[in-house]
Amino acid sequence: MKNNTFSLLILGLLILTGNQLSAQESKKGNEPDPEKMTTYFMAFLKIGPDRSHDSVTAAKIQEGHMAHIMKMAGEKKLVLAGPFMDKGDIRGIFILNVATMEEAIELTSQDPAVKAGRLSMEIHPWYGPVKLKEINWD
Repeated sequence: MKNNTFSLLILGLLILTGNQLSAQESKKGNEPDPEKMTTYFMAFLKIGPDRSHDSVTAAKIQEGHMAHIMKMAGEKKLVLAGPFMDKGDIRGIFILNVATMEEAIELTSQDPAVKAGRLSMEIHPWYGPVKLKEINWD
């Protein structure tokens, strides 16, 4: 059930972002309103080079991965995270609220699943709604 909720939340946010961008562009030319939009970093969590861990080790790595997610959320550096449901090469996303690409790389490289090689990250700057910062992880 949680996975469906995350997927629906992600889909809704992406649709909302597109609608906000279109509305803002038509009002102000091609420049979105900086009071409503801001730069985030979107990290795609991809299958990593080492998936050979036994099930006990994989479970411990996943537990550490989830703890890292909650730590980043508690620090307000992670505004959204969730898995993709199709079991493809891209396993999920993080939307990070950090100042630089370097900070996004540093933060994601601390993830136990990345350290263990179970996941790798592909990070891109992303322009999205300021209101994403208001998501409550409680």
